[in-house]
Amino acid sequence: MEGAEDMRNKRVVVAVDEGEESMQALSWCLSNLLTQITCGIGSCSLVLLYVKPPPPVYSTLDPTGYFFAGDDAISDMKKYGSNLANSVMNKAESICRKFNTSIKVEKKVGCGEAKDVICAAVENLKADILVMGTHDYGFFKRALVGSVSEYCAKHVKCPVVVVKSQKTMI
Repeated sequence: MEGAEDMRNKRVVVAVDEGEESMQALSWCLSNLLTQITCGIGSCSLVLLYVKPPPPVYSTLDPTGYFFAGDDAISDMKKYGSNLANSVMNKAESICRKFNTSIKVEKKVGCGEAKDVICAAVENLKADILVMGTHDYGFFKRALVGSVSEYCAKHVKCPVVVVKSQKTMI
């Protein structure tokens, strides 16, 4: 494979979340990108990156959120976030095991706005490539919520592979 030597000892970051699209992107990466890299010509590390949503912020104008949330509710939300992160990472690791590769896998969990955390993590990790899925929102929904994959493709300094979901390819 031409250019595969360039991928020796490289770091590939795959953004994963609860959605099936990110797991499809991980599977695509393992079967199409990393398999060719590691077939006797080099090695690389795979970083699974999950971004937890930021904790809710209660306004002083909405004291009911503060009074009724209390410490128990806040700790329950933190616990739920940690459990969700563990669940996503376990699912991603099981996909990696199915491919039976000797690729070194690291897990990183960030917290905040997904697009900002992913871009910062890619830079901090000195990633050589970012792989992510796309929800393929329509025009109106994308205009309202934005597209994390589009944002990352424009703002990270390494190549970005956006894997379309299988349901949009049919």
